[in-house]
Amino acid sequence: MKLYHATSSPNSRRVRILLAEKGLTPTLIPVDLGKGEQHGDAYRAVNSRRVVPTLVMDDGTAIGEVPVISRYLDDIHPTPSLFGTTPAQQAVISMWDRRIEQEGFAAVMEAVRNKVAGLKGRAISGPHDYEQIPALTERGRQRVKNLFADMDARLAEFPYAAGERFSVADITLLVTVDFAAKAIDLSIPEEFRALRRWYDAVSMRASAGA
Repeated sequence: MKLYHATSSPNSRRVRILLAEKGLTPTLIPVDLGKGEQHGDAYRAVNSRRVVPTLVMDDGTAIGEVPVISRYLDDIHPTPSLFGTTPAQQAVISMWDRRIEQEGFAAVMEAVRNKVAGLKGRAISGPHDYEQIPALTERGRQRVKNLFADMDARLAEFPYAAGERFSVADITLLVTVDFAAKAIDLSIPEEFRALRRWYDAVSMRASAGA
């Protein structure tokens, strides 16, 4: 397998962490977003949406979208499972992963892409151009703050985002927290002790540096 990725891409990092958790080492092919390589003909032939990451299977089939890539990798390498081993576990883990992605990760992306001058005309990633809406920057920040509060309450009851075991939901939350701190200067508030306890523990996993 080949993984087209960018070191600066939070979405790419989500897949790299999952790969590290499973001990998988596909060929990593860097895409320089700063130089706009994602818009070039070579990469567009791999992923017409012009976003990273993209996983290319052994037979040449290319798949994008982090949740799809992650689920595919978990299906073909089920140990350790990061999506659960029973239908109930899979439902709960997928639910929390989706919530964190929509309410946190996507909110950071919304705040960044509607503020950064270098993304003018590219407020939404993908094949089409969209103008920035500055008001969405503050809304994105508020959404992240709300997610932090919600997850602090959740993690006061459970050791991990989706319950009793580390899962793909924790990967999404970890990357969201780091993305928010770096991109919009929004870190976990001191009073959110459960979330901070979780963050300190998960950040110590070897995969976190992927």
